[in-house]
Amino acid sequence: MIPAHPSEPRSPESIAWAYLARVAEPPCAAVIALVDDIGPVEAAAAIRRRTVPGGHETVLAATAARSESDCAVDDLDAAERVGARLVTRADPEWPAWSLLALGQADTAARGGEPLALWVRGPARLDDLAAASIALIGSRAASSYGEHVTQTLASGLSAQGFAVLSGGAFGIDGAAHRAVVAAGGVTAAVMACGIDRDYPASHSSLLTAIARTGAVISEYPPGTTAAKHRFLTRNRLVAAMSGATVVVEAGRRSGAANTAAWARKLGRPLGAVPGPVTSATSVGCHRMIADELAVLVSDVASVINLVRPDGGGDIGRGRAKPTDALDAEQLRVHDAIPGRGGVGIDEIAFAAGLDIGTVRAALAHLDIKGYVQNVDGRWRLA
Repeated sequence: MIPAHPSEPRSPESIAWAYLARVAEPPCAAVIALVDDIGPVEAAAAIRRRTVPGGHETVLAATAARSESDCAVDDLDAAERVGARLVTRADPEWPAWSLLALGQADTAARGGEPLALWVRGPARLDDLAAASIALIGSRAASSYGEHVTQTLASGLSAQGFAVLSGGAFGIDGAAHRAVVAAGGVTAAVMACGIDRDYPASHSSLLTAIARTGAVISEYPPGTTAAKHRFLTRNRLVAAMSGATVVVEAGRRSGAANTAAWARKLGRPLGAVPGPVTSATSVGCHRMIADELAVLVSDVASVINLVRPDGGGDIGRGRAKPTDALDAEQLRVHDAIPGRGGVGIDEIAFAAGLDIGTVRAALAHLDIKGYVQNVDGRWRLA
């Protein structure tokens, strides 16, 4: 890892990695192959002098446009100014297992493993990849979509999962905000330079994400967002998540593209049903009808995507307070949003349980300190 605040002059390795991270539009398998063969310092030198070992000639074409533009030190300085670091394939926190699928899948279009990732925030990439679920969807989200997203995001956070998304308007923003409000860990995977806030109106949200989670980008500082970069970015959201859930999606959308990547990489895919009259749920309904995605409607069904046998724990490797709850108590607990209070009828509807069962579960949860009743409305304690 190349630290955000170096205490000594930067090493030749760190400068080489930063040069390589910019010299070709990512992802670039040819650059990765060269680095794996001769190391980052020699790879950077070979690209600069335009002479590479036999078998690596394709890297010359991939780097022709940028080989003479050496912004490595400037990029590292720019990252340092925003508190970001460059995490490379040689670093302990590199999520190699999660990203390996990108090199194995059919990656004819915008695929392949990343060479390095710029990261702003304290969350380690390997921790995120080991215990995360992606919540994605339409930028033009409905109030229904935002409500469902907030409920799922806060509930997953309470269960020890990090929530990944793309930092955009709509479903992405709702997911990030819910986790930040719940005090959990969320990560935004961006399609622009790590020093750019996109969209600009999400600047404060991205700053909040970076306090406890991570803002992640494959692109060096100063890189502007572009349509092809969003499509390229989507593969990382799918690859770094244990499962992907589409909350809302139109017939053609970036969310559908991320969902396609999840399927291609062999990751579980869920979709939330919506009103049949809603254009923003057409894509979800199609995925469910075509059996491309599993219908999910609550936190328990989302977690079931990554724990289908109901056992094990892909969470953060620590016991969670809710581990002691039985299935019905957990469903009632998960039906209560992370913020605000709800009535018992709303809880029963969200949990899919009868009133009597909900009352009994709430009594247990209240005694154990999981929930509290404030003016007739239940909220998490």
